[in-house]
Amino acid sequence: MRREITAAAEWSPSISGVPAIRIQSLNRAPPRREARHVLYWMVSARRLEWSFALDRAVEHARALALPLVILEELDIGSSWASQRMHAFALDGMREHALRTAGTGAIYHPYVEPLEGAAEGLVEALASETAVVVTDDWPITSVRRRQTTVAERLDVAVECVDGNGLLPVRAAERPFVSAHHFRRFLQKHLGECLLEMPSPDPLAEGGFPPGTFPSWVAGRWPSASAPLLSGDPGALSALPVPRTPPATDLRGGGTEGRRRLARFLADGLSRYGAERKHPDAEAGSGLSPYLHWGHVSVHEVFHALSTAEGWSPARLGSRTDGAKGGWWGVGVSAEAFLDELVTWRELGFGYCHHVAGYDRYESLPAWALETLDAHAGDARPFRYGLDDFDRAETHDPLWNAAQRELREAGRMHNYLRMLWGKKILEWTRHPREALEIMVELNNRYALDGRDPNSYTGIFWVLGRFDRGWPERPVYGKVRSMSSESTRRKLRLHDYLDRWSPPVVP
Repeated sequence: MRREITAAAEWSPSISGVPAIRIQSLNRAPPRREARHVLYWMVSARRLEWSFALDRAVEHARALALPLVILEELDIGSSWASQRMHAFALDGMREHALRTAGTGAIYHPYVEPLEGAAEGLVEALASETAVVVTDDWPITSVRRRQTTVAERLDVAVECVDGNGLLPVRAAERPFVSAHHFRRFLQKHLGECLLEMPSPDPLAEGGFPPGTFPSWVAGRWPSASAPLLSGDPGALSALPVPRTPPATDLRGGGTEGRRRLARFLADGLSRYGAERKHPDAEAGSGLSPYLHWGHVSVHEVFHALSTAEGWSPARLGSRTDGAKGGWWGVGVSAEAFLDELVTWRELGFGYCHHVAGYDRYESLPAWALETLDAHAGDARPFRYGLDDFDRAETHDPLWNAAQRELREAGRMHNYLRMLWGKKILEWTRHPREALEIMVELNNRYALDGRDPNSYTGIFWVLGRFDRGWPERPVYGKVRSMSSESTRRKLRLHDYLDRWSPPVVP
């Protein structure tokens, strides 16, 4: 039954500046006294709403009475760049160009025409800026570039964390399981829920208008109107891989919020009981929008709390790490928040604290020991990357999940676990399984290349899990089978959609 969302919010979070724990200096340079603007280098929080980083840049622009420049780049040479990823990102950039018109902010969307063409752009803008603000994103390639650029600059660079409800620096170490992390959340998250980013930081203005430096625009011009309009021909003209192609899923905050509203009205009440069943379609569909930063976890949480009539007074007092009951909302909302907050932010914290989060050696010692001990076990089926890529295994259910990933750019969450477990079972060594999972996920998934991606992939190999009864190939790592999955889940419609047509 459709549920109308009319409940008024019982709670309104305070918006009083960016918490200091979310701000990190990337160099020791001071702010520049003589400057033409403040620069917000938008990297991962690709949105103009509910953004602590944008809040911080606006704070600086207002305090210094300087124009605000917002730079959003789209690089051709980034790992796993493709027309699929570009199309999704460009949907958001188009919205940003329209949304900033009339706000006084100067938005500059830059799309590399050739690999490496963006080199020097941030440095050029920074030569006339009072301070650079950028996003904290705990993925190695992004961190490395931000650190390198900051070290070159003679102006202050601030990195602002808006990744989760809990600041990534609130904990001093990574957690080994969701249970342990949940206990920490239950002790410390409540106070963080009182500190939320502004829903619309550009609305009040407060900084003078300005113009984008012409000498910078001459070398690094704004993305063309055809590109920003979604012209397929303009996208195809870029030297970015054409495969995988764009999907029918549109990016941008407008579409992300539409999906959020639909989920709260139609999916949330069924989420607890039916989210594991692909045929039920009870998931939120928000993962790509969270990954690209088109929608903030803070906005999702605020919309959910409004729909539930929630206030912090409903938080439980127990701090035992129990999976349900702490939030003080319905069973389905509790289950959704455990995924959105506990599991998602567990992965962000791990990537923040562990430099080698994407290496096989980062697995827990017990998992490494048991996987290596069983690496020589006989495998009844063995496939290589190309076999997996083409969905050419003996297992129709696995093949269907891989086709969904290839064609739609997403995969049902429960089947993603099975997908990974079977890759572990059907490869020569767990190291090879890891390489194949990372490659296929990051190549095709619109929510790939994300801390949450590495949570799921490494969970397959034992991270954040415990030992189970020993079995061939898996050792003490948890196993899964297609046969048991077929018995547990409703899959008729899913298999009809993602299985190949029967050739007479």
